[in-house]
Order: sequence, then structure tokens, then C-alpha cells
Amino acid sequence: MIEIVRIILLLGIVGAGATFLGSAAAWWMDEQRRLYRLARKVLGGQPDGFIVAAGRNAAAGFRLESRQVLVMRDGGAHALLYRLHDLVGAELIVDDQVVARVLRDEPRRTLDQVAAGASQVVLRLLFDDPRHPDFSLELWQPNDQLRNGARSPAAAIREARAWLGRCEAIMRRVTPPTAVAAPAKVAARIEQEPPPWEGDSEFDEVDEDEIFDEESDPSEFDPPRLL
Repeated sequence: MIEIVRIILLLGIVGAGATFLGSAAAWWMDEQRRLYRLARKVLGGQPDGFIVAAGRNAAAGFRLESRQVLVMRDGGAHALLYRLHDLVGAELIVDDQVVARVLRDEPRRTLDQVAAGASQVVLRLLFDDPRHPDFSLELWQPNDQLRNGARSPAAAIREARAWLGRCEAIMRRVTPPTAVAAPAKVAARIEQEPPPWEGDSEFDEVDEDEIFDEESDPSEFDPPRLL
């Protein structure tokens, strides 16, 4: 009898341990936590803003200190790292219609009301990059109502609207680098100045401060890169 009790207790302990390990693994591999850890690693620290398209393994985040924006698909298997000043706008699309928009150097188009019965909610980020000019996060789709713990379409719209405000703040705070000179002025200088092989080279006297302003990071001038 005592041996039976011991076996039952042992099986109970093993079962409880397995349940605990399974719960811990599920918590650790949770979609939002996993993508957040990846974003924190790539951006070099805690993101100042982060949003996940639940159930689609897609997310976007930014960090002011590193001056970078990260977008991810397929759980991070496909990702792009943009410079912060490459973010030129964002759109909130509800049921295939743009209901709110912020664009650099343009008036903001605000959202009048939240559609509680929306069937599709998409946040579209716009970048100054000819190869990858935008990134869409599907925050709500019709089949999302079948997922456990899924938020409502209204909650997805409110989160996307908050991100429009973040994008607008970024565009006000971070300005793109100023061009060195307009093409016409460059052409005029070429006609007036002697060839570089006559006399001292002007490149010996170029000051780095003339190329990068005080708030710019030279690394920002690198092109966007795939991760």
C-alpha cells in the first residue's frame, strides 16, 4: 500500500513538473514576447514603440536612441531595418479605405470615429525607400474572432491610431539629412573651379561637420538593410 502511495505521489510530482515546464515554454514562446525579444536585440535596447499583428507573426518597432525602425514578417525570418528619418508617414486602413493618415510636410488626416464593427484593420507604414516603400500590419481580420483572447476591431483601431501619433512625433523630431548641394549649384562650381589635379586637393581640408550636422549620426546614411 505504501509503495502504491509513493508511486502515485511520484507520478503527481512528475506531472506537475511537466505542466510547469510546458507552461513556462508556452509563456516564453508567446508570439508577442518572442517578437519583442527579437526587436530589442536588433535595435540594441528596449523599443520606444512596438506593435504586433497578433496571429500573423508580424511586428514593427522603433528606438529613438539607435534612430532605427524595424519591421518583421514570418516571426522575424523576413525583416527590414530602416533609418528613423526614412519613415515618411503612416495610414490607418479600415475595410479597404484610408480613414486616417499622417505624412511628412502634409496636414494630418484624423480619424473621426472608431468603427466597432470593422472587418479589417491595417496599419501601413510608409518609408522613403524605392525597393521597400511600405509595410502593412494586419491588426484585424475576420477570422480573428475565432482566436482565443483576440482583441476587438475597435481596440485594434485605437492602437493603430496611437501609432499614427507616434509616427507624427517621429517625423517632427527627426528630419532627413540635408543634401550637400543642388545639382545646378554643383554644375556651376565645376565650371568655375579649376580641375582637381591643378593645385592642392580640396578633399584634404573637408571638415566632417560640414557633411553631418550635430544631431545626425553618420551611420544613418547607410542604406536600409535586410536582416
